[in-house]
Amino acid sequence: MLDRQILLADGRTYVLGRSIDSEIVVDWDEKISRQHALLIPQPDGVVLNRLKQASNPVFVDGQPVSRIVLKPGQSFVIGATRFELHQVTQSDSPRNNAVQQLPIDRKQLQQIRYEDADKRIEVLASLPAVIRESGVQRDLFVRLCNLLLAGIQHAEGVAIVSMDRSHKRAVALHQERRFEADGSLRPSTRLVQNTQEQGRTVVHVWDDANDTDGGYTQHAGFHWAYCTPFVAHASGNSPAVDRNSAADDPADGPLAIYVAGRSPGEGAKVNQKRIHADVKFTEFIAEIVSSLQRQRELERQQSGLRQFFSPPILEALGQDLDTSLLEPRECDVTVLFCDLRGFSQQAEEQADDLTGLLERVSLALEVMTSQILRFGGVTGDFQGDAALGFWGWPISSEEAPLNACRAAMAIREEFAKAQATPGHPLADFETSIGIAHGRAVAGKIGTREQVKVTVFGPVVNLASRLESMTRQLHVPILIDDNLDKLIRKNPGSFEGRVRRLLHVLPYGMDNSLIVSELVPPESSLPQLTNKHLADFEHGLQKFIDGQWPEAWRYLHSMPADDRAQDFLAMQITLHDRTAPPDWDGIVRMKKKA
Repeated sequence: MLDRQILLADGRTYVLGRSIDSEIVVDWDEKISRQHALLIPQPDGVVLNRLKQASNPVFVDGQPVSRIVLKPGQSFVIGATRFELHQVTQSDSPRNNAVQQLPIDRKQLQQIRYEDADKRIEVLASLPAVIRESGVQRDLFVRLCNLLLAGIQHAEGVAIVSMDRSHKRAVALHQERRFEADGSLRPSTRLVQNTQEQGRTVVHVWDDANDTDGGYTQHAGFHWAYCTPFVAHASGNSPAVDRNSAADDPADGPLAIYVAGRSPGEGAKVNQKRIHADVKFTEFIAEIVSSLQRQRELERQQSGLRQFFSPPILEALGQDLDTSLLEPRECDVTVLFCDLRGFSQQAEEQADDLTGLLERVSLALEVMTSQILRFGGVTGDFQGDAALGFWGWPISSEEAPLNACRAAMAIREEFAKAQATPGHPLADFETSIGIAHGRAVAGKIGTREQVKVTVFGPVVNLASRLESMTRQLHVPILIDDNLDKLIRKNPGSFEGRVRRLLHVLPYGMDNSLIVSELVPPESSLPQLTNKHLADFEHGLQKFIDGQWPEAWRYLHSMPADDRAQDFLAMQITLHDRTAPPDWDGIVRMKKKA
């Protein structure tokens, strides 16, 4: 007489041992190791492999074996336990002609009253704890299956199911049986497919009287099964996929709750009212859990997007996060590239306290990104000790270019305050900023689990080149000619000032441009007056025109602490204040700063 029956499904691997982590737990025999053998079902038998850590032998026909293919009718012995192999046919549902799909009237379902309402209420009382304590999806599936088994009296098995990647076979991501000895639950592919196609609960019922193959149904042991849509999607990389699903055939598609059970002595028609009550109970739980899962997902997405987007942009995306706005597209953007000057040197000087340096760099990056977000920008990836921000996507605005300039001015001001505060962790940090405006492609990239936003195109490269050139031109903020023209066109709309510095061909680029410095208003930087800026630009024009002696006089009228004159003065000095014969007004950078 068999004390226990366990169903083995083809294509899966079962560990046999005393450990509770084993698929086949044999905890009554001390001669069996925690993990003793592997069983691999195949169409023509079962492959048995004795594991290396097994203390005692596996006997087949009285002989110890390490590996063998067992045929139906054979047996093996470990310790005092005998295991026999029998071939059976397993399915939740019998042949097609024995299955009846039970119609569900939604209005009728709403009017159903539970005969065991007190029991179901008691089960529902534990639902908040189930949701609260389910840190990952797999934990939720385990607790949810057990909760449904407790609340559905005649259910013999509950599973979270989906279709495999080929969409030809139903798979269980997790399952629970009321009695462990009943073996694994094999969900009906046809039932799961019908549920996914119809997007609603589908019920299949049958009984012994209508079954043309009685042994088939008796072995399955079920009189009914139904499938209820659950959460939106399953992925092979989901933490929910565990050993109960086929490792080489993970789920891919909508999830559903699969419930199967039996009603001894009752026909399917007699059970319709009770099955409808069970369906109503399952749909109620599925709706609550699905809603909370969707809310969690929205909160997770919002939390992830909050680091990239300012509040106005998040508000435009809406409560449901209309991520279609985030799809990559070509648009006009203003790109800001901000870097810490001298970081490499500081890393060498503070080699004994790199952790402290990293903390200060993180604080510096936080200052940069906070100002980018404050002025409505989007933050891209950090690049070492540099931050990238851009405006004009996902929402375009006429103020976007000016807001980028405002963010740059604010970053400069914050670091200036830190330098003026003794003991401030950012006191010895300086920044360099480059800003450019033009066409680019911006949008989200990444996986479903981890979304990032980025921007790429020539304008991004230009912003990076401008940031590098600030070191050569001895100014903190450089902008391109597009932004210079925009600010000069609307002088009253921007708080800062601009000063043209140089007609330059950046290293590695094909087109030259006039670069300008972004200067704080005269009220914030009174030592550099508007007349100083005008005189400098007169000197620049003389320099471009090849009139270098006149350019020299204008440049030397600048305040002594204004280092913007240094680069032009050096160029003039190197050529003895005389423009070269082939001079075209353009300085060609020979290397990247």
